[in-house]
Amino acid sequence: MAKSPFSCDCSVIHHEVVDRVSSEMLEEEKFQRVSSYFKLLGDPTRIKIIWALYQHEMCVCDISCVLGMTKSAVSHQLSTLRRGGLVTCRRDGKTVYYSLQDEHVRHMLESGLSHVHKIEPVLE
Repeated sequence: MAKSPFSCDCSVIHHEVVDRVSSEMLEEEKFQRVSSYFKLLGDPTRIKIIWALYQHEMCVCDISCVLGMTKSAVSHQLSTLRRGGLVTCRRDGKTVYYSLQDEHVRHMLESGLSHVHKIEPVLE
């Protein structure tokens, strides 16, 4: 069986690199928080909701219609996104409108889409 071109055969430790990177490592709590953030993005339905809100502020009924989902299912996902700090809401009378929390969420979506579009031809 052919050896993977991505497998390293050496056993040399590059101490300067290891020392430099080790000195720059973040606290475990920060890695946990970033991991939790990415877990929020690990669900296609939540990404669809973020995409919809990227386009325009919307209420649950509108998002449900766009995604072809029940209001209950959309509300559940919006609650998760709100607790995670990715979306925010405002009340106007009886209607609650959702929008992206801030420009960071917009940039995250744009970055993810840019990366996917860049690698798609490789996967085909």
